[in-house]
Amino acid sequence: MRMATPTPMAELAALQRLFAWLSPAWPVGSFAYSHGIEQAIADGWLTGPDAVQDWIADILRHGAGRNDAILLAHAWRGEDVAELALALSGCAERRREAAEQGASFARALSAVEGALQPAPYPVAIGMAAARAGVPLAETLALFLQAFASNLVTACVKSVPIGPTQGQRVLAALMPLIHEIAAEAEVATLDELGGCTLRGDLAAIRHETLQPRIYRT
Repeated sequence: MRMATPTPMAELAALQRLFAWLSPAWPVGSFAYSHGIEQAIADGWLTGPDAVQDWIADILRHGAGRNDAILLAHAWRGEDVAELALALSGCAERRREAAEQGASFARALSAVEGALQPAPYPVAIGMAAARAGVPLAETLALFLQAFASNLVTACVKSVPIGPTQGQRVLAALMPLIHEIAAEAEVATLDELGGCTLRGDLAAIRHETLQPRIYRT
């Protein structure tokens, strides 16, 4: 039986930091943001696991998932893409989501590991990962995994699917996450863009949804 090659301790330490940053324990308040899903649920667009999986897959492939991954990659390489990340926000809530999570991430990181300039969330993750020596490929894949996981969690709380169905949805999305991460690693800024009209409309309409649990 062939034994796996041991992971160098430095690389393992870097990945541990990435896992810590993207875990629910890191105080960015991801649980407070639904990325418009709360409105989509209220509108009756998400009624079960198939609809949830399709919705999140579209956000990953054609919406903020892919764009954020591309921006993260360019931030990891040291490019200043903070203003571009905010400009790509489709509405006030999406802008707030990126800015507030990024500020919270930078504030916590500054207190624990040293000062990090506040930036939109994917940009802040990219800058921190580069500084810590976390490989870009792993950063992209785990960032997208955390993004999708947060959306699945919002659906588990509010849609008639249970935790097991939610994990099945997340598992089904993993190949797509790998694909998008690989594309984002080599994509240029000219490849930014997308088309998730229902998701954008849900995020816009959520600004006036009452009552509501999530900030976005």
